[in-house]
Amino acid sequence: MNSRLTSPRALAIALASAGVIGAVGAGAYTSARAVGAPTTNAVATAPAAMVTLPDFSTITSRDGPAVVNISVTGTMKASDDEAAAEIQGIDPDDPMFQFFRRFQGQMNPRGQQQQREVPVRAQGSGFIVDPSGIIITNAHVVKDAKEVTVKLTDRREYRAKVLGADAKTDIAVLKIDAKNLPVLALGKTKDLKVGEWVLAIGSPFGFENTVTAGVVSAKGRSLPDDSYVPFIQTDVAVNPGNSGGPLLNTRGEVVGINSQIYSRSGGYQGVSFAIPIDVAIQVKDQIVATGKAQHARLGIAVQEVNQAFADSFKLDRPEGALVSNIEKGGPGDKAGLKAGDVIRKVDGQPIVSSGDLPAVIGQQAPGKKVTLEVWRQGERQELQAKLGDASDKPAKVAKADADVGQGKLGLALRPLQPQEKREASVDNGLLIEDAAGPSAQAGVQAGDVLLAINGTPAQSVEQVREVVAKASNKSVALLIQRGEDKIFVPVRIG
Repeated sequence: MNSRLTSPRALAIALASAGVIGAVGAGAYTSARAVGAPTTNAVATAPAAMVTLPDFSTITSRDGPAVVNISVTGTMKASDDEAAAEIQGIDPDDPMFQFFRRFQGQMNPRGQQQQREVPVRAQGSGFIVDPSGIIITNAHVVKDAKEVTVKLTDRREYRAKVLGADAKTDIAVLKIDAKNLPVLALGKTKDLKVGEWVLAIGSPFGFENTVTAGVVSAKGRSLPDDSYVPFIQTDVAVNPGNSGGPLLNTRGEVVGINSQIYSRSGGYQGVSFAIPIDVAIQVKDQIVATGKAQHARLGIAVQEVNQAFADSFKLDRPEGALVSNIEKGGPGDKAGLKAGDVIRKVDGQPIVSSGDLPAVIGQQAPGKKVTLEVWRQGERQELQAKLGDASDKPAKVAKADADVGQGKLGLALRPLQPQEKREASVDNGLLIEDAAGPSAQAGVQAGDVLLAINGTPAQSVEQVREVVAKASNKSVALLIQRGEDKIFVPVRIG
């Protein structure tokens, strides 16, 4: 780096000149040129907004002592070849893994795989929320742990007790035998803005109290893992070992817990996700009080509403959670939900993505009554539902192939025989003997059962033809049953 840019004032002027920040203090320069224009030292003709960079050093020195390093030892069961590779520290994708697998086969000529206990060691981060020694971290950090050690920034170490862990939100609560510990102030996720500066403190790769900074890139992000968490997405560098550490705003308040990264290499690649602190504290309070966390459920399977579905169901925009399957006798069934309903709101809270529904419902208490706004047959309706307990049977999000083709429907159909209805546990439906053209490209297969088209139960081949003929938008939604699974499939017919 050019030595002339090492002073804080010179760096600020350089950033302002490059258009990265606005003017900072009197005499600073800002860029007035358009993209692609020749470089000049012209002073901006319009007043630049005053921008002050966050004081990361103050936040780190003040809040760093409340961030802890967590070391975990435990065991897991693995087959002989997995154990050999695990002991050698070799990734199963590594070519050496196959060497140890063959070696293990020579040692065990009968080829019988045996289960054995393999030592597991892991590291993560956490932070203190109570001076009596209550610590929050990720559930995956302490999974299968037999011994958990917490190390403070002053190098003191404590054996920690796991008070409880909740896999659905990836939150765990630890307790160490200490007093008068430093704690972090808690913020509110609702006050966090996209584009706002945030700071992560943790122990990536075991390096304690490492600090990285970035901005919030999205809120309420749903991930395809049946999670009950509306994640905060950031570009803060988060790596293995950062898990469980705090995400802080510029006031030094915890707004999230670093939990996951998007990566093809196993390391940070520019996108990380944090659990909102509101969710974490709600789970923490339950664990401290009872040793576990409870979540509610509707007892339904839902899938994403894409543009094809929006066209088929006459929605003004592709938003909501499309109900594809309902557990008989479950909360959704008792509330009157039907396959083909699109849930738009829960107690007035909008459901934009299908992943929003498990997050909203899962944060409620079992037994609570909620109002569901649904879209059914082109009309808005409200239903009242009494939520069940997620520990009984977890809800799931169905997935569909969104690729659709063009042309006619391309289905060969016939009525189900009485025995086939009993085997499929359905009252009505048509057996798909062959799928071609758009239906085949959308993922429909021979042997599937067509239960409904555009929300209308499929009772005859003629009825299906009529619905397809009346499809003014040239898109239909097929409710398909394959085995025990039910899912809507969008098909473009023109």
